[in-house]
Amino acid sequence: MSLESENSKKLTDFFGREYESLKRYVKTKISDTANRDAEDIIQDVALKLFSGADRYAPINNVAGFVYRSIKNKIIDVMRTTKKTNSVDADEDLVELAEVLHQSNDNYTSDQMIVVLKKCIEQLKPAYKDIIIAVDFEGYTYREISTKTGISIGTLMSRRHRAIGVLYKKIEVEINKNKNIS
Repeated sequence: MSLESENSKKLTDFFGREYESLKRYVKTKISDTANRDAEDIIQDVALKLFSGADRYAPINNVAGFVYRSIKNKIIDVMRTTKKTNSVDADEDLVELAEVLHQSNDNYTSDQMIVVLKKCIEQLKPAYKDIIIAVDFEGYTYREISTKTGISIGTLMSRRHRAIGVLYKKIEVEINKNKNIS
């Protein structure tokens, strides 16, 4: 059996058996910081390990190897993450609000900004950070990827999920305000 297939098999078996444990481990380490989707971190590490499996010497302690790799990835993410606490780009907020909610006839731009700010603040940190970085600060996915080490595909997926969650939060907020009026 070749070294590549031996290491790949060990990694495949380990990730299959221990995926939930890995998620719990990552969540305990990153619960209070930004760019914190445990599955994204695990997937980034797994991709890197699997793509380089043929370059490693035989992996004897798979658990130690994987956990050390995940720990290093968490440290990298925590070092490179730029924490953004608030949203201040009002013009960008209006533009995003109009894109997210086309039927804002009953809302002025100022009212929509308030709704959007409130909804963005309610997003989980990873979603909030990607929305702010791409839509308000003008970073490209490539720039964010270079700074954080998170793959471009993961960042695009995260933003797509964030927009979906944000849209639902805006709908709830608008419907809640309609019922009050």
